[in-house]
Amino acid sequence: MSAAFANKVIKILVFVEFVVNSAFGAFTPVFAIFIIGSIHGGNAEVVGFATAVYWIVKSVIQLPVARFVDKYHGEIDDFLVLIIGYILASISVFFYIFATTPLHIYLIEGFMGMAMAFAVPGWYGIFARHVDKEHESFEWSLISVFSVGIATAVSGAAGGIIVTYFGYKTLFIGASAFSLFGSLLLLLLRPYLYPHSREKTWALPLQDKPSQKLR
Repeated sequence: MSAAFANKVIKILVFVEFVVNSAFGAFTPVFAIFIIGSIHGGNAEVVGFATAVYWIVKSVIQLPVARFVDKYHGEIDDFLVLIIGYILASISVFFYIFATTPLHIYLIEGFMGMAMAFAVPGWYGIFARHVDKEHESFEWSLISVFSVGIATAVSGAAGGIIVTYFGYKTLFIGASAFSLFGSLLLLLLRPYLYPHSREKTWALPLQDKPSQKLR
């Protein structure tokens, strides 16, 4: 990632996404197996409804949050909803070790959906304002290739190995801790945030933000 193509804010966001996506990508491939094998009454239907709960909650909450952060000048509000959302999402992964029924899974998924509904608008706003002109395609592609593709490939394989040899509890604790670490790295953004409004939003994504569970 050459400095000629990415400023410090973009680099920080790309790396944070790599860490967070690695955490979520570690358990996403085995999540359905976890529900069917470890949750009382868990089956394919529960897996489907769990996914639906996450996306419905996230979809209902995200637009109002986006409207809220757009009302205020500067990026402090974007930053706050981003870091709070990521921290809450990281904590929600830890709750899986206590889940025993489908209701527990639905509640965790709903909580995670709420958390990501706060994080995503803040992430979009900050990234779009700081993306470098004439390097928009490259910098958005960094997210797709590095923060999603490579992170998911490595963590997906690692997650399967961890479950096989150490179990789901170790996987969820490790994923939660790693995601929380990535969330706290967002504090590095603070010196570079705009205190006042700045128009710089010429590069918009064509897909939903990758760290929204990848499933």
